[in-house]
Amino acid sequence: MNYIVFDLEFNQKYGDKKDQNEENNECKEKDKNLNLPFEIIQIGAVKLNENFEKISTFNFLIKPTIHTILHPYVETLTKINGDDINSSETFPYIYDKFIKFIGEEEAILCVWGIVDIKELLRNIKFHNLSTASLPLKYIDVQNHASKYFNIQKGLKIGLKTAIELLHISLQGDFHDAINDAYYTGEVLKKIFNKNIKPLLYTVSSRNTSSIKETVDMNAVFSQFKKMYKRSLTKEEKSMISLAYTMGRTKQFVVINRKEP
Repeated sequence: MNYIVFDLEFNQKYGDKKDQNEENNECKEKDKNLNLPFEIIQIGAVKLNENFEKISTFNFLIKPTIHTILHPYVETLTKINGDDINSSETFPYIYDKFIKFIGEEEAILCVWGIVDIKELLRNIKFHNLSTASLPLKYIDVQNHASKYFNIQKGLKIGLKTAIELLHISLQGDFHDAINDAYYTGEVLKKIFNKNIKPLLYTVSSRNTSSIKETVDMNAVFSQFKKMYKRSLTKEEKSMISLAYTMGRTKQFVVINRKEP
C-alpha cells in the first residue's frame, strides 16, 4: 500500500480578456469558464510506501486549453510563467502519466485540503477522462494537522504554519506543487497515528443541498468603489474576484497564537 501525496496549481480566467482559442465564440467561452473555473497547470506528487519512505516523485507543468492567459497573480504566486506552460503537454496527456505514476498497487491520496481532489475530478470530468484507475480513498492532511494543533473549529491551519510548528526544514518555495506535496508528506509523517484513517471521496457529497449561495460580485465591486471613491480597473476587479475565490478554500488562514 502506498501514499500518493499530491498538490495542484491552478490558473483561472483573467479579467474580461477572451482566451486565445475562443475569440469568436462568446457563448462557448462562457460555458467553458463556468464548467472549469480553475484549470490545473501543475501536478506535483510524492509516492511514499507504508513506512512513509519515498519511492518516487512526479512533477509536470500543464498547458492550459481554456484559461490560456496566465493570471498575473498566479504567475507571481507560483513563479510559473506563460512560456513554461505553453511549451508543456495538455491535461489529458499529463493525467495519463499521473495514473501510471500512481500504479496498480493499492494507494491512498493525501492532500492539503480537500479542494485539490475536487478540482482534480472537475478537470478530469471536463476533459471526459476516466476515473476508474484513480484512488478515491484519501487523507486530508490539513484537517488532521488542524486537529493536532487544536485549531479553533471552522478554521484550518496553513501549510507554512504547520511546517514551522513541526520544525520541518524548508526545501523550496511554497506554492510550487512538488514542494507543497513534499511538505504535506512531511507533515503527515510527523502527525500520523492509528486514529488517522482514510475516507472515501464521493462526488455526490458535493451536492447535498439544492440551495446554492452565490456572492453578488457587482455589489462587492460597488463597495470597493465607495471605499476608494473611484472606479475599479479590470485588473483590480479580477484580483478581487480571485482573492475571494481563493479565500473560500481557507488555504491561507493563519493562526494567531497568544503568548503564555
